[in-house]
Amino acid sequence: MMLKAYAQTSNRTETPREMEYRLFGQVTRALMHAATVDKSDVKTRIDALDWNRRLWSVLATDCSDSDNQLNNPLKAQIISISLFVGRHSSAVMRGEEDFETLIDINRSIMQGLAPQGQQAA
Repeated sequence: MMLKAYAQTSNRTETPREMEYRLFGQVTRALMHAATVDKSDVKTRIDALDWNRRLWSVLATDCSDSDNQLNNPLKAQIISISLFVGRHSSAVMRGEEDFETLIDINRSIMQGLAPQGQQAA
């Protein structure tokens, strides 16, 4: 009961930026784990790639919304990264690329989203 109350309070006090940071952290950890499993563990690898691809797809869709208040160059960059993530994810699934590029991209985004005291970490 207390855990549920805490989770509800946490959700109400988390800013959108904090939520994005947390989500990127979860997805990036899944990618990092998938990078370490045997290539025969296809489910773990594909699940992590799919989760990351869906995250970037949602971001790109949000950037194409006319109500999105980000500046146009930033929206275009996010959409471009989303397209790259999709292509690179397919290459990882085919065994032509590794996870590191996707992990590095997400970590870079997390650095930009991090609260002021965490940006150097």
